[in-house]
Amino acid sequence: MIERRLTRTKLPRRNLLAAAALAVLAACTVVPRAPVKTPTPAPAPTPRPSTLPSDEQRHRIALLVPLSGPNGAVGQSIANAATMALMDTNAQNLRITNYDTSSNPAAAASRALADGNELILGPLLADDIPAVASAARPAKVPIISFSNDEDAAARDVYVMGNLPGQSIRRTVRYARAHGVSTFGALVPKGDYGERASQALITEARAAGGTVVAMENYDRSTASIVAAARKLHARGTFDAVLIADSGSLSSRAAGQLKTGGAGPRLLGTELWSGEKTVTATPALDGAWFSSVSDSRFAQFSKSYRTRFGGQPYRIATLGYDAVLLTLRVAREWKVGKSFPAAALISSDGFLGLDGAFRFNRSGVVERALEVREIGGGTVKVVSPAAAKFDD
Repeated sequence: MIERRLTRTKLPRRNLLAAAALAVLAACTVVPRAPVKTPTPAPAPTPRPSTLPSDEQRHRIALLVPLSGPNGAVGQSIANAATMALMDTNAQNLRITNYDTSSNPAAAASRALADGNELILGPLLADDIPAVASAARPAKVPIISFSNDEDAAARDVYVMGNLPGQSIRRTVRYARAHGVSTFGALVPKGDYGERASQALITEARAAGGTVVAMENYDRSTASIVAAARKLHARGTFDAVLIADSGSLSSRAAGQLKTGGAGPRLLGTELWSGEKTVTATPALDGAWFSSVSDSRFAQFSKSYRTRFGGQPYRIATLGYDAVLLTLRVAREWKVGKSFPAAALISSDGFLGLDGAFRFNRSGVVERALEVREIGGGTVKVVSPAAAKFDD
């Protein structure tokens, strides 16, 4: 599974039109003996009143993540990180309430709006965004999603997740600067693979390189190994991108390099924090780009002390979303609508994962570092920028 094996794929993108449920009406035809009066429409259900206490001193923020079901552990990790951010900053002007999206994201959003929340952090899955947005948009409540699907960004919907296209762009530019001109690729079938392959083609061309060959596979060991063998037989390349988790990438690497010889291997942000990549000799010398881990170790230690377990790597999104909200809240008066325009800042924001900002399309831009695998460790070969200069 992509990105810690989230169900419904690793933060996937399905057809957005399929996100709206279709009501099927069944009726029988009869011939009336007298004129039929137009039935009086049933009154709309009255929203349940908020059970939250009256609060005129703090902004109400909703955190919409799965807190039960297959993705409950991931969502709970994000929620815990958001709580940590409130504790660490001693924030007195925010009230964050968690809402479980595991079974009915639309209902979770409706409840959050009935409770008077002025901003929604989440949802986690791209599939849930249309349902949440359809409830939030009429209320003029913005959404900052944790999805990694940039196509999900829309009016009042901001995408904050770590995007594969940006990771690939950073790695390709670094590789071109170090003599790589021809690329091959192994990409999984599905939305993530489509985004990865398009990013590689676009960025290689923009940097003056060429994508020579590409193989797709189902997300299984047997399939990626077979695809790697087929790609290896198609010729030689300066570098090969393996757009998958560290565990599957390690299985393909041995088919592309033998005895240390072969192309330079490249990965994506999915390799960050994966111990498998450092334990695979065939991945020695591989490059990949991700957000900086310089603050993650301390975050993990604090998290374990407070919650008794290891956080998911993407839990930092919850922490940074709270930091972002606090930054905007400096000029946000309680009782007023969230000033979404403040999210579009050329200077950006700083969080656990480094510098980030949103472009005018609502898609996050992140400062990424390039890392190299070797000798059982990972080292930074090109640090992330501390701030945005343009």
